[in-house]
Amino acid sequence: MVTTLKTRLETTSSQSQGASLTIAQSLSHLLADTYLLYLKTQNFHWNVEGHLFYGLHNLLEDQYKALAIAVDDIAERIRVLGLSAPGSFQQFLELSSLQEATGLSSAEEMINQLAEDHQILSEKLKGILRQAEQSDDVSTAELLSGRVRSHEKQAWMLSSILR
Repeated sequence: MVTTLKTRLETTSSQSQGASLTIAQSLSHLLADTYLLYLKTQNFHWNVEGHLFYGLHNLLEDQYKALAIAVDDIAERIRVLGLSAPGSFQQFLELSSLQEATGLSSAEEMINQLAEDHQILSEKLKGILRQAEQSDDVSTAELLSGRVRSHEKQAWMLSSILR
């Protein structure tokens, strides 16, 4: 009986570790996406021009500052789950599903790109959130739920500017 209980506990622990590593790997991709969106947002903040300059410049500053905090939160969660967090531009480009911003775009193009990226991340987050919930990883689920809410709000705010 004691051996059976010990075996069950070891099996459960092994399954939990496997699930945690899978979630951490998914979070590594999310970290890369979030960092790339942070960089793109900051780039657009610096380079926006035109009649939308003042409002967009300030909005994008708020957004990239929030993304910087998110990057740190996601990286720390990866560490808690047992993996090293990716931390180089090369790793981020390899892991990210978002496109870098190259060249200068109009304010409207910048807004559209960022709104799309926030929507992409929102959908991607929902998939990782399901993984965390299925693994009873409450801390990761809570982090991801907040990120979904944030990306949905940012996509809505940006899209509203174009209407």
